[in-house]
Amino acid sequence: AMWKTYLGRPETDAGRLMSMGTLANAFCLNGRGEEAIPVLEALLVLLRRIGCDGEYMLATKCNLANCLHDAGRLDEALVLERELYASHVAMCGVSDERSITIGSNLANTLTHKGFWNECISLLRDQLLPAARQSLGPRHHVTLGLSHRLAEALRFNPECTREVLRLSQ
Repeated sequence: AMWKTYLGRPETDAGRLMSMGTLANAFCLNGRGEEAIPVLEALLVLLRRIGCDGEYMLATKCNLANCLHDAGRLDEALVLERELYASHVAMCGVSDERSITIGSNLANTLTHKGFWNECISLLRDQLLPAARQSLGPRHHVTLGLSHRLAEALRFNPECTREVLRLSQ
């Protein structure tokens, strides 16, 4: 238990913070996302307490959203993913690769929740144009977004020919 080595250290100790992140990642990678959630939540509390608002905070929030999604807690994941996407787009723009990836995660959750129209709009109007421009049309992320749009169109019970025509 590596994290126990750092447990007695101050909250601001980098080793302690990284060990908590490593523990959460190990849980996630081994299909134990439900166990990672309280670790990530505790890590976020610590990061906020010490005033961290950078890349490590963003990565931790993204990991938490992914774990919530994997654990079937889609409502919580959706709230966090919307917050992450909006704040990252505001900071870096929609064409930033990280913004596109966070948006892809949001689109995935929207699909799983059955919010077809919102997912289609996000993909068609924001993510796909940005991905094609900044990553290229043959980039694996761009292709994944195209696939996700096709799935959303396919499974949307309200999909009409006009919506299909607009999505081409």
